[in-house]
Amino acid sequence: MNRFEDLKIKKPLKNAIADLGFENPTPIQQESYSTILGGFDYVGIAQTGTGKTIAYLLPILQDLKFSDQLNPRVLILAPTRELVIQIVKEIEKLTPYINVRALGVYGGSNNINPQKRAIAEGQDIIVGTPRRLYDLVLSNVLRLRSVKKLVIDEVDIMLDFGYKTQLKNIFENLPTKRQNILFSATMTTYVDELIDDFLVNPVKKTISISGTPLETITQESYAVPNFYTKTNLLNHLLEDKEEFSKVLIFVATKVNADRLFEILNFQSELSVIHSRKEQNYRTKSIEKFEDGTSRILIATDVISRGIDLDKVSTVISFDTPFYPENYIHRIGRTGRAEQQGKAILFYSEKEIALKDSIESLMNYTIPLNEFPEGVVVSSQLTPEEKNKPVDPDELYYEQSASEVKVGVSFQEKSAKNSKEKVEKKSYNKTVKERYKKPVRRGDKIQNMKKKRKKK
Repeated sequence: MNRFEDLKIKKPLKNAIADLGFENPTPIQQESYSTILGGFDYVGIAQTGTGKTIAYLLPILQDLKFSDQLNPRVLILAPTRELVIQIVKEIEKLTPYINVRALGVYGGSNNINPQKRAIAEGQDIIVGTPRRLYDLVLSNVLRLRSVKKLVIDEVDIMLDFGYKTQLKNIFENLPTKRQNILFSATMTTYVDELIDDFLVNPVKKTISISGTPLETITQESYAVPNFYTKTNLLNHLLEDKEEFSKVLIFVATKVNADRLFEILNFQSELSVIHSRKEQNYRTKSIEKFEDGTSRILIATDVISRGIDLDKVSTVISFDTPFYPENYIHRIGRTGRAEQQGKAILFYSEKEIALKDSIESLMNYTIPLNEFPEGVVVSSQLTPEEKNKPVDPDELYYEQSASEVKVGVSFQEKSAKNSKEKVEKKSYNKTVKERYKKPVRRGDKIQNMKKKRKKK
């Protein structure tokens, strides 16, 4: 079965695949189709960029029959809003000739009420982030007792994001008899625990060893001392617009993303995206990058998983990621669909250990490029890079305090006992001192009576 035509696919789906220009299924698509269609629990491990989304959507859509029931029959969980939006788009691409109702639900932008109305109208497939899905379940708008198939996409990053509690809560609201489908690019101990707890004799298919990058990606690295020197090097590289025609730059933090966006050259060609940005801003940034309005997109790891960006020429890791698996997912944004791509890693002296972890995971040494002569090495540091300055006066007092000699019987007072005792005043007395008048009206009347008695 080397062609989609060889798979048992109904004609409307075949026509949609032909419209998309797909001819041959990828290994993960080929391996997973018959197993998922047969109703078995399934775990698929494959590299980023190998078509995992279509690998589970095709058999699900093949098996999905027309129904006008209101409650969904397929539930797909994804870790990020961007991935939810992309999965819904993939469903729409595959169903122009099929009557399928699909809805994406995710947090942000006060969009829960429109989502509630759309669910009430009836849906066949619900795609969503765990937190928003559980909110909709709690509001009694979304009922999951009719779900026959559960898909968890990018399950490892979902567990890294801390969604384990939400997943368990969602599982409690699902019917016991259902098909479970898990897809991921890496296999971790947390994923193993989830498989053991919730899947029944799953079929496991590993297309690539965890941590293996695509062969279509060439890798390079530069040793760079600090943030501002990295910026200078980046400006130098991005001047070549032919080689760096569509560049995705990953940074470690939201602060670094905004800082780089403000000081980098090529402002008219820049976009930025991270979790602190509003959903509309994030969507527009991706759209501008996709349609070519922006040549350069600066991002945190929020979009390093699952997002299918076409024809990214280069992925630059401006900061070395803390988790080596994230590097695999970052560079997986390029070299997709058998196209050639390039990945460049910047690392400082403090990030050498992180680089070593990445190379150990991949079992590959990233080639080191010489630092370009024309690039200025900056001595300026960011607040995060600076060490805490030593105050000479503070150092003197610390030394003086350490030189004080105390006797054997000396016992230092606790923080509680060393406080000065403050006289406790009653509420009435405090108010009387502040306002110079009785607290209650009744007090005033009683005072007047006392004065009359004295007269």
